[in-house]
Amino acid sequence: MADSHPLQSVEAALAAMLADVAPLEAERIECDCAAGRVLAETVTATLDVPPFDNSAMDGYALHHADAGRVLPVAQRITAGASPAPLKRGECARIFTGGEIPPGADCVVMQEAVTLTERDVQFPAEVAEGNNVRRRGRDVASGTPLLPAGQWLEAAALGHLAGQGITEVAVRRRPRVALLSTGDEIVAPGEPLGPGQIYNSNRPMLARLLTRFGAEVLPPVTVPDNAGETRRLLGEAAETADVVVTTGGVSVGEADHVKAAVGELGQLDLWRIAMRPGKPLALGRLPRVHPTGEARFVGLPGNPVSTFVGGWLFLRPLLGALLDCPKLAELPALTARAAFAAETGPRRHFMRVRLEFGSEGIMAHAFRDQNSAVLTSCIEADALAVIPERGRVNEGEPVRCLWLQMP
Repeated sequence: MADSHPLQSVEAALAAMLADVAPLEAERIECDCAAGRVLAETVTATLDVPPFDNSAMDGYALHHADAGRVLPVAQRITAGASPAPLKRGECARIFTGGEIPPGADCVVMQEAVTLTERDVQFPAEVAEGNNVRRRGRDVASGTPLLPAGQWLEAAALGHLAGQGITEVAVRRRPRVALLSTGDEIVAPGEPLGPGQIYNSNRPMLARLLTRFGAEVLPPVTVPDNAGETRRLLGEAAETADVVVTTGGVSVGEADHVKAAVGELGQLDLWRIAMRPGKPLALGRLPRVHPTGEARFVGLPGNPVSTFVGGWLFLRPLLGALLDCPKLAELPALTARAAFAAETGPRRHFMRVRLEFGSEGIMAHAFRDQNSAVLTSCIEADALAVIPERGRVNEGEPVRCLWLQMP
């Protein structure tokens, strides 16, 4: 059975998975609830930031031509105050964020002046614009503030608030149904029977999917029964944009998922030339209400295969549904291998820890790279990519996919 399905490349698998994927619809939400969401439309600035020339320091505002002189203090300007025009031959006491008064064009920080009883002695040379934050330096009114597809985190949310914006249009969160297969799988907290293990894949995948912008639907456990597998997959497709299974996609007698997907909908691809994660299945499941289809991703049951498959396949799929370019592709970097590795016909994605030093980036591989050893994923910073039938010697450059969010 396995021999009738030749191994497919990772690139072919990604192309099959992403074919015809359209971004989800938009919805308007309050900015207070927008963290971790993706903008559905470009936001244009309506205000200059900063809105006026202001001081970057606590100090004294003056005209640069008056540098080197002793000047009287004509006014005191705090942040939020409206200054009066400043005459030549005068200076103004000003505080950080205070508006530069008309007639002044520079600020000298307070540590650089000499104070007399009534006046201020300035240094001999002060450049025009010294310590002045110009109006519109950060953002100019009428220019794009944030592009469509922007992942909204702390700085972006601050940018929106700086414009007085309280609502934005974002992509709806993709609804993901997460199905765990196998009679041997038991939820944490329940007693273990003979031959049973706790479900480590579900909480791990749920966290990854949430980080990737998904809404994870309530858990579903699928028994090792062909009819129940078909029924539960069909029900999941009715409520989800993406149906993800763990286990049940290999060639064992109890592996019913792949066959059920083919019967219900369309199996696009199975068996990937990658390690870990070879028995990975991709396809589509039809739904009636609303009409259309849910994307199907069948991950292997081994926890490391699930972890790696989540980063390599679920992240770009959700990136396409959210129309978020930065989510669609893992950032790549080149490091020096602190290990030696050789591969066969499958591309190896090794879990590595990155060390940033004066001599560059070193990639340290975890000693046990078995697909059942979840320990290798806990402190992994990246996946070192060893090409098919390739070899990397210690000290040689190796391409790494950084396990980071946008």
